[in-house]
Amino acid sequence: MGILIAIDGVDASGKQTQTELLAARLKEEGKNIEQVSFPAYDNPSSTLVKMYLNGDFGSHPSDVNAYATSVLFASDRFATFRTKWGKDYAEGKIIIADRYVSSNLIHQASKIDDLTEKDKFLTWLDDLEHNVFGLPRPDITIFLDMPPEYGARLMADRLNKSTGGEQKDIHESDRDYLEKSYKNAVYVAENFGWQRISCVEDGKIRAIEDIHNDIYNIVKELIA
Repeated sequence: MGILIAIDGVDASGKQTQTELLAARLKEEGKNIEQVSFPAYDNPSSTLVKMYLNGDFGSHPSDVNAYATSVLFASDRFATFRTKWGKDYAEGKIIIADRYVSSNLIHQASKIDDLTEKDKFLTWLDDLEHNVFGLPRPDITIFLDMPPEYGARLMADRLNKSTGGEQKDIHESDRDYLEKSYKNAVYVAENFGWQRISCVEDGKIRAIEDIHNDIYNIVKELIA
């Protein structure tokens, strides 16, 4: 089997940028790398995910419960694993994922306030993605800790990744949801033992290259 590295966080935490920097650096070192990204917007498997994010099922994230929404995102991952990157992973490639199962844990569990019910959901979701759908567990999950008040500044001028337009999806446009997702992400990161990298220091967003170096040093030990 290969090595699976997941980079995750709330919206505008720099996941895509850091995934690309890490992949480029490891390729320069001669490592056999494949990048994957979720949702897989260029794949038909993401159709229902895009409908959800674009508000077709309700204009607020809470209009679709955590369990139902998680199945949409998990199904997209399952489809791409079975048709695109699963074979490469089985043959020993290093897979670097911009979001993964961790994204469902971050965003969907944030819809559940009661901690007992939240933990019940997290256990169910872990079983759904890894046992029912058979998705491999990541060797490491790196959590980019970007508080939402800082992420909002970065998100302001960013295009919608699903549509390419300026209108934000139902996650990005809901400030309360973004706050809940961040608080939930911190909770989940601690409980699932993720590697946590702070993206803010002394009240300022850290330089992209500094964050990258932190990620690289963690990954370097993993693949040594």
